[in-house]
Amino acid sequence: QVQLVESGGGSVQTGGSLTLTCEASGYTNADYYWGWFRQAPGQEREGVAAIDVDGSSTYADSVQGRFNISKDSAKNTLYLQMNVLNPDDTAMYYCAADPKYRYSDTWMFLKWMPAGRYRGQGTQVTVSS
Repeated sequence: QVQLVESGGGSVQTGGSLTLTCEASGYTNADYYWGWFRQAPGQEREGVAAIDVDGSSTYADSVQGRFNISKDSAKNTLYLQMNVLNPDDTAMYYCAADPKYRYSDTWMFLKWMPAGRYRGQGTQVTVSS
């Protein structure tokens, strides 16, 4: 059973930066996609970024060029570096993981991530203007 624990959320002003961290445990092989999705109040869940074991990544258009996803396999830790934040980025952010065989590529995982098998409890990000 994969367990995911997020941290690093907080409150920042527009233009600021935050780095989210997700500590993973309980999985026994490397054939997983990893990613982050978010949900703002009254909004649908949105896949933000996804990463493959080879380091290749995919981003939502809304965060492309501002966010960077990375994974330290030795530490079983996933990161999301968020730069140039704006109020539209305010949301609960969730770490997610799922076996790769369920998806054709990271684009598909990005789209379906919120409905995936494993997710954390979330960490709140609030961006004020």
